[in-house]
Amino acid sequence: MKKLISKLPENVKLAAACAFGFILVALMYYPLIPILLNYPPDSINNSFQIDVNYFYYTTQYLTIALIGIVVSFTAFLFLFKRVNQIQKLKDLNKATNQDLLRTIKTCFNYPLIVLLITLFVPVILIFVLLVALRQEFFFALKVTFIFFTMSSLIALISYSFSKVIFERVLNKIGIKDSTYGIRVNVRTRLMLQFLPLLLFTIIFAFLILYSQITKEKGDSLFDYYKQSLVSNFSDNVNSVEDAWQTLNSTEFKSDSDSAFILNSDETVVKSNSALSDFFTKYIFEYENTHNGHTYDYYGTATQGAFIRCNINGSDYILGIKYNVFSNDILSSVIPLFIVLFLINAVFIIYAARTLRNDIKVVSTNLSNISKNAKNYVEHRLSVVSNDEIGDLTIAFNKIQEMTKNNIEQIHSNQDLLIEKERLASLGQMIGGIAHNLKTPIMSISGAAEGLTDLIKEYENSVGDSDVTVQDHHEIAHDMTEWIEKMKVHLSYMSDIITAIKGQAVAFSEQASTRFTIEELIKNVDILMKHELKSALITLNTYINVDASTEINGNINSLIQVINNIISNDIQAYNGKTDETIELSIYKQSKNLIIKIEDHAGGLPEMVRNKLFKEMITTKGKNGTGLGLFMSYSNIRAHFNGNMRFNTETGKGTIFYIEIPLE
Repeated sequence: MKKLISKLPENVKLAAACAFGFILVALMYYPLIPILLNYPPDSINNSFQIDVNYFYYTTQYLTIALIGIVVSFTAFLFLFKRVNQIQKLKDLNKATNQDLLRTIKTCFNYPLIVLLITLFVPVILIFVLLVALRQEFFFALKVTFIFFTMSSLIALISYSFSKVIFERVLNKIGIKDSTYGIRVNVRTRLMLQFLPLLLFTIIFAFLILYSQITKEKGDSLFDYYKQSLVSNFSDNVNSVEDAWQTLNSTEFKSDSDSAFILNSDETVVKSNSALSDFFTKYIFEYENTHNGHTYDYYGTATQGAFIRCNINGSDYILGIKYNVFSNDILSSVIPLFIVLFLINAVFIIYAARTLRNDIKVVSTNLSNISKNAKNYVEHRLSVVSNDEIGDLTIAFNKIQEMTKNNIEQIHSNQDLLIEKERLASLGQMIGGIAHNLKTPIMSISGAAEGLTDLIKEYENSVGDSDVTVQDHHEIAHDMTEWIEKMKVHLSYMSDIITAIKGQAVAFSEQASTRFTIEELIKNVDILMKHELKSALITLNTYINVDASTEINGNINSLIQVINNIISNDIQAYNGKTDETIELSIYKQSKNLIIKIEDHAGGLPEMVRNKLFKEMITTKGKNGTGLGLFMSYSNIRAHFNGNMRFNTETGKGTIFYIEIPLE
């Protein structure tokens, strides 16, 4: 059975749950309706009811209940139809955004909608129907009250069932925030659940009290009028007129009370007010059963006391019809219940508000930690109650302490990882730079040897009469050439050292400076030359903008980002030689675009989804995953720019670095 139920569509489960709640309430109210509406004794589910009403009470009640169950089941089945969109999808990831959004909104909003619809719609409809059928106002009001108590129970049961099922669907989807549905705070939610329950309790208590008061007052009036009838007609009555005068001489308790005389054939002889068929039939049906006590239809507060009297040899029914209902009852009871409701409502609202505020303090502080943990991890909450809220506060403080420790540990680990990545990158560059420095060092060494020879030659020429002035000029010229060559090589070495020094401190806090595109490309070329040469990869540079264009930011950070991408591109070729990488620089609107493109076959699917969002590497144990993650952070932090990429399987990957020029 459990497996069978689990396979049912969600909207069927919801509709069935709501219908089940309807059935429970209907079963509970079946014996209560006759009590609450003061049905006359022995007037239901018998031949008498067939005569006066054509249908048994059970038949009427079951018909109405069945209609209500079918209507509610069908309505909820249609209302909850959207929930099935998720269940029909074998893979949740294949659901369209629109399907998910609709389903999420349904799950958030429908429990509240179910509560409000079930609570008010049936009550409004039944009251309008009773008024349209011209039923007595207080009878219509009483029936409406009864329906409201039923609707309250059904609404709360339906709300509870739907809430459970909708929460299960939301858990399946895995919602990360609550911004999709109608925002209902804890206070409002508690009020929506407890105020209907409070109204149910008060109205139900009022109906029971009213029913009891009506019964007791009816019995009291019956005893009074029955005693009066017995006293007034203890002797034989000479005529119907005398009997009528005697009846009207009775001291009536209310202006609405009236006398009546009936023939034994149930026809009305005399009456101050209209008598219903129910009233007269009940007299003759239960004359000997209820000791002369009669009633006027279902749910009305009109009763009567009667006796059988012989007048001139014929039997007559002499009686007093009286109205049990009194405005005095309502005027004394209803204000009392209104006051009780308001007092309880105020306390419920206060309790709900207090609970909301207690929870809000914790949630607000958690939200603050998530937004700016650095400033809030030191703020501890005071425990002000020894209950679940107090436990929540204590748990918050513990989590806050753990969060503080974790943040400190993360910062420590992050610094270590960054330092490791920096040193690894620096070590790799230094290895290449050392190779690049060999050529200028050897050239400088050769120049030094050349200068040494010239110095010796010049020294030997001193005092030699054969050495002319022209010879001295030639020696000086040769020495100058060697020095100029040394300057070129020393300048190159200085550039290398500057570039290395810049990368060595790239992670330190540096103020933004202005630098040109020419400087940028020069440093990239110096630092990447050896790695490109070793891999037999060619870097083609296309500068489609003035090389003197200035960029504001940290040049070393930008160099590191570009070098990291180029280095990744080299490794993406996986040992292939004679390949190319294109570095293009151009303007687009007010942005400078640095485009780096490879033809290494594209990024794997798993990398595409996580790139820039977390540390991920395709190098296994040889990589930390910090490269592109930190590159993205550097561009955002130092240049207020952005990074994006396009990749195509089997072709290659293009990285775009966007830097605002203004």
